[in-house]
Amino acid sequence: MSGRLSGKRIIITGAVDNIGKEAVRGFVAEGARVVIGDRDERGAATAHEFGGAVHFIKVDVTEEGSVRSLIEEGAAWLGGLDVLCQNAGLQHSGAVTDFDAAKWDALFAVNARAHFFGAKYAVPMLRKNGKGSIINTSSLAGKRGGPGMTAYSASKGAVIAFTTALAMELAADNIRVNAICPGWVDTAFNQPAINFMGGLDAQAKAVSSVVPMGRQALSSEIAPMFVYLASDESSYMTAQAITIDGGVYNS
Repeated sequence: MSGRLSGKRIIITGAVDNIGKEAVRGFVAEGARVVIGDRDERGAATAHEFGGAVHFIKVDVTEEGSVRSLIEEGAAWLGGLDVLCQNAGLQHSGAVTDFDAAKWDALFAVNARAHFFGAKYAVPMLRKNGKGSIINTSSLAGKRGGPGMTAYSASKGAVIAFTTALAMELAADNIRVNAICPGWVDTAFNQPAINFMGGLDAQAKAVSSVVPMGRQALSSEIAPMFVYLASDESSYMTAQAITIDGGVYNS
């Protein structure tokens, strides 16, 4: 352990498994204490894996009161707050002509509105510290959409717009706000998109032809960016939407 995050107090949503869990692994390895907020009760088992440095609080990120409780109770357990990492996400895919309005609203509630709730209650705590970092999870889809991704891309694009605007609002407070935009990552989260594409074989063919590196990422290849943005090493980085996609966006 190099202690890059020694003493840092972090709240992260959506960290039961996949990218979020790997981010927690990185946070703890570098000396941070972490609160996991998730609606999935498996969060308790995930926290247990990491020992006393990690605590679980159940949250529904679509409910403002629930998010407020997460931030307040999480900061109380941590003894303050240095980093808010908003990683909870939802994916639905489908052609725009067939897409259900309720699913559209659900995507925006989880992928976009929840970021507003988190920032609303975390920012006053970060201001007390005189500095802080907010890390929002967007997606390559928020920059470059594709068939069947209109709703998901719109919700993730909203995260990028929110991130850059909030970064400008909080720059004078020395609170940095950045977004991470993963491309194809080998997780179950992408199953709705895989189904829309026609199954795993079709997805594998698309990845091999579209991704210059010819493969999906592992969650462990995305997590180091969370650690970097949580650390003081990124003290001059704000308002960025950082793409980690094997070269897709620039191809």
